[in-house]
Amino acid sequence: MTTIKTTCEHCGEVHLGTSDVSLELRGDGTEGSYRFVCPKCLTIQRRPASKRVASILLATGVTYEISVSKTGPITSSEVDRFIALLDTEDWFSRLVSAGESTESR
Repeated sequence: MTTIKTTCEHCGEVHLGTSDVSLELRGDGTEGSYRFVCPKCLTIQRRPASKRVASILLATGVTYEISVSKTGPITSSEVDRFIALLDTEDWFSRLVSAGESTESR
């Protein structure tokens, strides 16, 4: 069994199996981040995965997903608009209709 050595921000060095780690690749699929639950303190940890780290994790058999964002990261003004939307009575129907209009782009 392959052992992956990484660090928890609370506990320090931890050892994980390939089934304990999940890799999320961005864009072209060469780098991204990996996440795991610390076996000592049970907190969810997220770490950056450079090309080298991603290659090693993939070679060991870690599961992965590729995320592709067409619009980029969520901005603070988008979060503010979403919060304001939740204060309206028809927030759900407005949210659904907004999602439908962006799907047709």
